Amino acid sequence: MTSHIHVDGPIPGPHSLLTVTSVAHTADGDPIGTFSTNVRELPGASLHPDALRAWRRRADDWLCTRRGSRPPAQAMTAYAGWISDLPGEKVFVTDPDEPDYLFLRWYLQRFAGHWPYARTSTEAPAGTLVPTGLCPLGGCRLPQQAPALAGTG
Repeated sequence: MTSHIHVDGPIPGPHSLLTVTSVAHTADGDPIGTFSTNVRELPGASLHPDALRAWRRRADDWLCTRRGSRPPAQAMTAYAGWISDLPGEKVFVTDPDEPDYLFLRWYLQRFAGHWPYARTSTEAPAGTLVPTGLCPLGGCRLPQQAPALAGTG
């Protein structure tokens, strides 16, 4: 599974996960399902100054992340349920230099009570699309081929 997220700071807790979009793939790289949701900010969390500057340049995208946002527990419970309902071994594909793993692991543990993946990998199946093309934000709508790793916006 490859994922694409948007956040308002460098680490979860003091900062919030705003959006998550994931694409599930077969071992051969064929897409078999997608999940996307906007997540409400954490109580007491704040927008990091660097993120504030970036989001000010993308005001329409910021507003898009807030439309239909769900409380974190509701969003993560739905996400974990979607993952659990997928066939086969659940593998989270991540780029260790991106915040996907950190945010999603923290949010799923805290709000769904578990990490629903069997393992984590840095190798995406050949031909796997990074889910930025499915992201509702205007700055992310261009589909991209994953070189070897999933991307984050």
